[in-house]
Amino acid sequence: MEEEIARMPLPKGNEVLGIVEERLGGNKVRVRCQDGRTRTCRIPGKFRTKLWLRVGDVVLVKPWEIQGDERGDVVFNYSRAQVEWLKKRGILSL
Repeated sequence: MEEEIARMPLPKGNEVLGIVEERLGGNKVRVRCQDGRTRTCRIPGKFRTKLWLRVGDVVLVKPWEIQGDERGDVVFNYSRAQVEWLKKRGILSL
């Protein structure tokens, strides 16, 4: 478990944490982000077979350069242990 937390990416730059609200089909999900915006996010091709998202999952989102307030890419999916660690440290406030 500690190894899992040590390898966990934290938000940097313009990346934000969010919670999956809805699966839209294909490679898209709707995510409510920590900055108060709801974005339609895509799962990049390199993660499509490795990253299985469910409603309620906590994810790391990188907003697009254009339409960044509405769209983004899912960069990482946090496990339950990682979510608890983020909450204890005050990083996750959703």
